[in-house]
Formats: sequence, C-alpha cells, structure tokens
Amino acid sequence: MPARDAPWLFRTYAGHSTAQASNALYRNNLSKGQTGLSVAFDLPTQTGYDSDHELARGEVGKVGVPVAHLGDMRTLFDAIPLEQMNTSMTINATAPWLLALYVAVAEEQGADVSRLQGTVQNDIIKEYLSRGTYVCPPRPSLRMITDVAAWTRSEMPRWNPMNICSYHLQEAGATPEQELAFALATATAVLDDLRGKVDAADFPQMVGRISFFVNAGIRFVTEMCKMRAFTELWDEICRERYGVEEEKYRRFRYGVQVNSLGLTEQQPENNVYRILIEMLAVTLSKNARARAVQLPAWNEALGLPRPWDQQWSLRMQQVMAYETDLLEYADLFDGNPAVAAKVAELKEGARAELALIDGMGGAVDAIEYMKGRLVDANGARIARIEGGETVVVGVNRYTTTEPSPLTTGEGAIMVVDPAVEADQIGRLEAWRAARDAAAVQAALEDLRAAARSGANIMPPSIAAAKAGATTGEWGDVVRAAFGEYRAPTGVSSAPSNRTEGLEPIREAVDAVSARLGRRLKFVVGKPGLDGHSNGAEQIAARARDCGMDIHYEGIRLTPAEIVAAVREQDAHVVGLSILSGSHMPLMEELTRRMRAEGLGHVPVIVGGIIPEDDADRLRAMGVAAVYTPKDFEINRIMMDIVGLVDAQPAAAE
Repeated sequence: MPARDAPWLFRTYAGHSTAQASNALYRNNLSKGQTGLSVAFDLPTQTGYDSDHELARGEVGKVGVPVAHLGDMRTLFDAIPLEQMNTSMTINATAPWLLALYVAVAEEQGADVSRLQGTVQNDIIKEYLSRGTYVCPPRPSLRMITDVAAWTRSEMPRWNPMNICSYHLQEAGATPEQELAFALATATAVLDDLRGKVDAADFPQMVGRISFFVNAGIRFVTEMCKMRAFTELWDEICRERYGVEEEKYRRFRYGVQVNSLGLTEQQPENNVYRILIEMLAVTLSKNARARAVQLPAWNEALGLPRPWDQQWSLRMQQVMAYETDLLEYADLFDGNPAVAAKVAELKEGARAELALIDGMGGAVDAIEYMKGRLVDANGARIARIEGGETVVVGVNRYTTTEPSPLTTGEGAIMVVDPAVEADQIGRLEAWRAARDAAAVQAALEDLRAAARSGANIMPPSIAAAKAGATTGEWGDVVRAAFGEYRAPTGVSSAPSNRTEGLEPIREAVDAVSARLGRRLKFVVGKPGLDGHSNGAEQIAARARDCGMDIHYEGIRLTPAEIVAAVREQDAHVVGLSILSGSHMPLMEELTRRMRAEGLGHVPVIVGGIIPEDDADRLRAMGVAAVYTPKDFEINRIMMDIVGLVDAQPAAAE
C-alpha cells in the first residue's frame, strides 16, 4: 500500500459573541479533530476601536470575537496550550497589537515564545482593495507589516508574520489573473520594504516565512491551475527578484478558505456541494496542495453558523483526508497538456498585470488602479449572472424547490444575543477601572514615541499589552501618529460602456428627473464598521450607468454623517449596505435622525444579510425596501428606486 502524505491542517474560521463563548467553541472543535485554530475577530477589534466607541455600536461580537485587552485574550485561549497550537489570526490593521496580546498570554502560560507556531494575516493592502478594515494610510501600514516580520525573525522564527490574502480579492470580483497578480504584487511590496530591516543573510529565511491565504471558487479546474500558477510564479519571483537559492525558502505555502461569494441564500443546501467541489481545487494537485484548509458553513449566506454547521464542514475535510486515497499518490496532473496550457495562460495574464503595477511604482502606489479593476471585474461577473450567461443553480436556473428542512424551525440560524454588547462594555469598563492607569499611560507614550521615531512597533506594543492598554487606545496612538485614511471606492464618476438592459431604466430616470426639475439624486452609504463594500459599489456604479446622480463616499460612516450627506446633497433616495448583522441598531439610529432632521419623507432602502424577521421590523420602522443576497438582479433594484422616488408627492421635493 502506498505511503500516505500527512493531511493539511484542519481549521474552522470561528469566533463570536464573547471571548468566553469563543473559547468554548474552540475547545469543542479541537475535541472533534480540528488540528489548528483560525480566529475571527469582530469589526471594532479589526479596526482599532474599543467596544464602547460610537462606531462599534451594533458591531460587538457580530462577525467575530471582541478582544479589547489582555484579559479578553487570556479568556479566549483559556486551557488551550499555545506552545502546542498552530493559530491563525485573521487580523490586519491591528495585527501588531493582537500579536502583542497573544505573546503576552503565551508568556503567562509559560510558553517558549520562540516555539510558537501560527500566522497573523497582516496584509493591509487588500484591506484598501476589498475588505475595508484598514486604520492608517498605506505607507505607515506597510511599515507596521514589516516591523512585525522583522521582530518575528529574531523572537518568533517559527511564526508566519504575513499571510498575503488573495481570498478577499476574489470575493471582490477578481479574475484569476488579477488574484495572482495583485497578491504577488503585495508580497513583493512587503519583501522590498523588509530587505532594509533584516540582515542580508537572514533575508532568504524571511522570504520562506511569507505565506498566502487564497480563495478557491466553483470553477475548480481553473482554480487548481491557478494554484499551480501561483507556485510557479512565486518560485520565479523568489529566484529572479530576490536571488533565493534554497528551494525550501521558495516554496509556495498557502492556506485556503473556499469561496463564500458563491454561497447562495436560495436553495442553500446546494452550498454543501459547492464547498466540497471547491475544496478539490486545493487538495487534488499534490504539487500545489494547501497547507491548511478552512471551509465555510453551508448557511453563511443566511446568518451565523451554528456549531453543528461548522462540524459538518470539518467532517467534509476529514472524509476527504482519511477515507479517500487522495494522499497516497504523486501529483495527478503533471504532464497533462490541458492543465499545462491553462497554467501558462494564467501566468501570462498575471505577468502582464504585474508589469503594469510595477510600472506604477508597486502595489502601494497602484491601489486606486487595482480597486477600479476589481469593481469593473465584479460588475462584469454580476452582469453575466443577471443575463444567464453564468449559471447559478437555484438562482437563475432550476429555481423551483421543495421547502428545506434545514432552514426551518427554532434555532435554524444562530444569532448573537443583543445583550452581548452591554456585557462586553461592562467588562471593558471594569478592566479600565482595575488597571494601573499611570503604567498604561507610560506604555502608550513609549508606543507613541516608537511610532514617530521609526523604531520597531512590536516591543512597545507588547509592553502596552502587559500594562493593560486597550485595543482602542493602541488604535488611537497609531491614528494620531500616522493619520487616518479613506480608501478609493473604485466607482468613477464616468459611466461605463455597459448598455445591455439599461435603456428602459435610463428613460425612467430621465422622466422622473424631468418631473423633479433636476437629476435624481441617490446617496449610497456604508454605516458602521462593515468594510464589505462590494454590494454598495455595484449599486452605486449601476445607478451611475442608469443616469442617476450618485453620492458615495465609501465605508465607515456614522449615521449622523450619512444623514448630513442626505441633507447636503438634497437626496431623493438613500441606499445603505450593512452585511455585518448590525442593521437593527444602525437603522434605528439613522431613521430617528432622519425624522429629527425633517428628512423622514426621503425613502431609505437597505441591503445585507438580513433575516426575514428583521426585514419585517425594518419595514415597520419605515424602511422602504430590504434586499438580501437573493436579490441579484440589480436592474430590478434600479427600477424599484425610480418607482420609490416617483411615488413621492410633489410637496416633498
């Protein structure tokens, strides 16, 4: 019988509500055979705010676990020996801070820090392109990335200090060539900066510590070829750009979460098949096999998965690894001419994109270009689904269905208890009251001095963590030192060349605009900390192409700022996108402010992952329309918007 390869790390991306609840979830998953941890942090933690900050309202514990200080991190890993664990932390802008807290807890456990294994994602460039959890402008953010990498070189040599994340690029609509090129351009930007921070003799080893986190979509042959292209292009870059000779330091090491973009709200049971097929892309080819795999749950387009749903995804990995003979064979695709041709095609396209980006000065200087390319590519993808060119079973074909027993009954979807936020804030206030305030201020002053002087950010971050500083205090220091930033939206003012199906909508927009005496004004907003802006971008771009006058500033706006924009722009309609689950508290505040400002007559529409019960509550609150992932026909939404404005009485104008 052939010898079996060791399987990849089995992970589940998880974290919610509180550190205590997430710790119980992690220990339960580990008891079921999970072999590594993948920590999801909530949006305030990801963006450097404490749980009681204005922008954190409604976001605490929703998309991950809140970690505001050392006490939260202690609780998160209680009874989990970190020296024996391989932990992936999906954290970017605040990566130095969360790693500092992790190190502090490991030291309290008595761990040898040099033996810790795991990863901080620490890829800020994709945050400007696709995810939106940045804190500072690109240049100082790049500096903090390489500070972390340089520090781990001497203190945590087994740790991966950066996980180049192309996952969210595909979620934002990237083609395979764009995903390859934008991720590799990010890697070279980091390594170019890191070269000046480590000894030349140590640099090849640091190249070998860079890892990647990729996406695998439903076109699994193309996705498998993409992974082979990644390995070959990375080897080429390491040899030719950086002169790395040792093969082990040129190895393309990656983890994967398969595609969440393609998970459907309609007939969600089909998502089980999608997830399994997508896993094949990153496990079948031995020469391009993932080091770690985490699978979404089948019902993530509906809401927060339950432990049972996560178990189902874990069992899928275990069946593949232990029941099949996949790990007993050499690479199944070496010498296949179709595979070789597709890999060559992908590499050629990626090299062309890389050359363009290098010509602009590298990834940091090409952010606006890359963002625009992603918005355009995503728009083309959505148009293909709308037009039926791309078939999505249960969405635009084979839509008749039996009721699903998986989505009915009490507790079919897990929700975060609204009391969690108040509980977290109470514990945060108690933490602040119990700590040595003078020691915290001294540690924060040292952090501030390091940020200004250019010294490595990690040692003072660890000292601040141990002194009892909070996530928001760390974030305030770096914001003050480096400035704040609003990333480009990728939605240009000039209409695209798209015309298919738009003429009737344009005629309707023109007719309503003529009645109004000016162009129909549409304000698009992203309240709260949710940085998933793909939907808002596509709505704004399509409205622009339909002839509306759009106003879209991007992400991370308070309800007060959105209401101010509605007033200043004299908007006829407002569209809000909220995918983090914080729609109820944010909309309660926004509608209250709209009425107080005399703007209650302006129709408000909301899009997001919104359960039907919540949608009913929103409509009762006065929201004119609610859209969820099942509403993929953007042209229909455009006509709805025109109808809402046209229905307003003349006196309201």
